[in-house]
Amino acid sequence: MATKQAQTLAKWALIPSVATLAAWAFIPLALTFYFAFLRYNLQDPDNTGWAGFSNFYYFFKDPFFLKDLINTLLLVVGVIVTTVVGGTFLALLLDQPFWGRGIVRLMVISPFFIMPTVSSLVWKNLIMHPVFGLFAEIQRFFGFAPLDWFGRLPLFSVGMIVAWQWLPYAALILLTALQSLDEEQKDASAMDGANPLNYFRFIVLPHLARPITVVILIETIFILNVFAEIKVTSVGGFAGNLTYLVFSQLNDANDVGMAAAGGLVAVVLANFVSAFLVRLVGRNLEN
Repeated sequence: MATKQAQTLAKWALIPSVATLAAWAFIPLALTFYFAFLRYNLQDPDNTGWAGFSNFYYFFKDPFFLKDLINTLLLVVGVIVTTVVGGTFLALLLDQPFWGRGIVRLMVISPFFIMPTVSSLVWKNLIMHPVFGLFAEIQRFFGFAPLDWFGRLPLFSVGMIVAWQWLPYAALILLTALQSLDEEQKDASAMDGANPLNYFRFIVLPHLARPITVVILIETIFILNVFAEIKVTSVGGFAGNLTYLVFSQLNDANDVGMAAAGGLVAVVLANFVSAFLVRLVGRNLEN
């Protein structure tokens, strides 16, 4: 057992790293909070002053705010449902013994390691392009007119790209959970004559409840901040989210104050959703 001096020394040794991490997180947040209440536009940097809550007021009154908020929530829900359902199906398939399973697992996981900008360019120019894309060739082969995905279904198209990126993560987590399933439960269900549907419903699904909740929590935090897919595919005016709206306030209007206020709104939304999911995770872990 460590002595009191050793414990004290260990605490002092942690102070530099903890202080660095705290400064790394606190300083940008503090500057964002400061500019959120300041009238500061890059086109007129000399005309600065205290703005109070007016930046928040005008951010909420932005004509794109409600649409982008709805897009944000739809994107989160759509991607999570797709990745959880698809990840569960993939995990069940990859858990079965077959030749070349290791190579297939590696190929399934690989999209998660591709940068969002690169994957967005590939989907935009090679897969979903209305003239030269893979989907267009398939549609023409079956006698259908090619669909302009990003022009007709912008939010759905972005959701497909994001879901493709996060599906391997969900499959990997759920596959790991499936491999920890007790063999005695499998044998008992087989002896009792449980069909595959009942086996999945009463054995597999309860066992996956906790990892599914963790997948939902992690994906929600990251999907709320999706930006590269929207920017690269140039659908911000139709499928923009809150993150893209904050970017537009700074990039197009050069309004630092309103962009900072929007950033705080996005932070509050992310924390609200995360807190709700953390409570959900806690209840699952207690059961």
